[in-house]
Amino acid sequence: MSVVSPVEKQFAAYNAHNIEAFTACFSEDFIAFRLPSTEPSLQGREALRAFYATHRFNNPALRAELLSRTVMGNKVFDHEKIYGIGESVIENMAVYEVQDGLIKTAWFFFAQ
Repeated sequence: MSVVSPVEKQFAAYNAHNIEAFTACFSEDFIAFRLPSTEPSLQGREALRAFYATHRFNNPALRAELLSRTVMGNKVFDHEKIYGIGESVIENMAVYEVQDGLIKTAWFFFAQ
């Protein structure tokens, strides 16, 4: 399996608001960070499911646009624009660490 495959699948599921397909791309012990914080913002697949079900996928205007993707080893870097969360478009760099075909860790850096 390609290191990009789970990232591509989660991106498509995100835009389809498909919580089952989305969370299936992440490991059970998934950890997310919102940089520059060093404390995890989410820990575990079930926490991810709960957050996205109640704070993202319940918003019909939510969608992401992929601007670029770079792969380095087992890391996938996605430069994105996210629509529908606030009044303005949010620019984001997401770094996904893929292990055993699933996203194990993600780091998110949001432009100001």
